Amino acid sequence: MDTGEKSLRVLVDKWLAPTPAMPARVSQFSRTRLNRRRYVCVEVSRPTGSFAIFFFWHGDGSWCVFPPEVDRPAMHAYPRAA
Repeated sequence: MDTGEKSLRVLVDKWLAPTPAMPARVSQFSRTRLNRRRYVCVEVSRPTGSFAIFFFWHGDGSWCVFPPEVDRPAMHAYPRAA
């Protein structure tokens, strides 16, 4: 995946469109409880009120507005050695 297209800065610009008069700020950051993946909440103030979006880090180095899939247990069958 092209991580340049999914960098946190690019996504904040795309989704929140901050301006010098109304800059975006990180209001929270931590890790999810389930799989310990990083997330960031970015907020921007508008005349109509504040607006915030959570961004989630994915294992390939990209950031998205949806959390990564949870790794689930899986069974694999292997051919028996002769």
